Amino acid sequence: MDLFADLPAPTNNSNSGKDEDSVQDRGEKRHRDTDSDDEQNKTEKKVCKGLAKLKGFVAARRGEREDMQDAHVILPNLHTHTNTLSTNVSRLAYFAVFDGHGGARASQFAAEHLHHTLLNKFPKGEFENLDKLVRKCLLDTFRHTDEEFLKKASSQKPVWKDGSTATCMLVVDDDLYVANLGDSRAVLCRVEPTDDGEERCVCVALSKEHNPTIYEERMRIQRAGGTVRDGRVLGVLEVSRSIGDGQYKRCGVISTPDLRRYTLSSKDKFVILACDGLFKVFSADEAVQFINKILQDESEEMKEEQTVEDGRYEAACQKLATEAVRRGCADNVTVILISIDF
Repeated sequence: MDLFADLPAPTNNSNSGKDEDSVQDRGEKRHRDTDSDDEQNKTEKKVCKGLAKLKGFVAARRGEREDMQDAHVILPNLHTHTNTLSTNVSRLAYFAVFDGHGGARASQFAAEHLHHTLLNKFPKGEFENLDKLVRKCLLDTFRHTDEEFLKKASSQKPVWKDGSTATCMLVVDDDLYVANLGDSRAVLCRVEPTDDGEERCVCVALSKEHNPTIYEERMRIQRAGGTVRDGRVLGVLEVSRSIGDGQYKRCGVISTPDLRRYTLSSKDKFVILACDGLFKVFSADEAVQFINKILQDESEEMKEEQTVEDGRYEAACQKLATEAVRRGCADNVTVILISIDF
């Protein structure tokens, strides 16, 4: 399996996204304060000049579950959290969805720690092959996060058996790097012209699903001595890659993510990151078209402090999550909608 395949070049309670960096676990949103100093704001404008503007909006629904096991992170200004950003890079942004199972501890741990590890391992100084270094950084980060959680889980009495999927999007200048484990997904909406001169929204997959029914995944599990029954590892675990799940690591369940890179262009409109709760009742294309229809609806009411565009993105995100529950999804549903504006 090629973990480094690039995509073709481009032809519970609800919570709304803000410009502020934010982190959520267990369905509750928490804000990470950023420096509001005038000098830093001027630096921000200088650093990110000419790059696509990204804003994150989030909606989370508990569904019919007793608790919320999803977690998410929205850090559109990740580069402000480090003093060692290389001169080769002008902007870092980070968005992630974690879908926990067996409890919320693995998803919460990943939401709290993965991006810190990512910053610590991100290439520093002067370098030539940034793409190669970013890929290595992401692979090392996922491995380290998994190892640290398993170390903590095994020290507990009784041992924690939580696990979590992960779909993380790291934006380096205008390059999207999507690293994912399990069955949460990332999809992008790209606007393309039609033969009659109109425009249509095209859905571009940015992630790859990992479940035991996929041939390569099943073969790895079987070579490790595990079995796949009823589409699950040992008849129990629904995903074949995850953070945590220590009891299944000996059965071929790994924490190595698939990596995909995509370079943003003016044709790109938005990205959806969501757990499988959404995609149990929406196809990726249906989700993109659902969002796009609401964005074009001029009748949407906005909050006083919002721009028209932000209000529509927030409404679209909230309505997509609500519609997933209305369609009968009993699972937790978390949706991050990231607007792209050049």
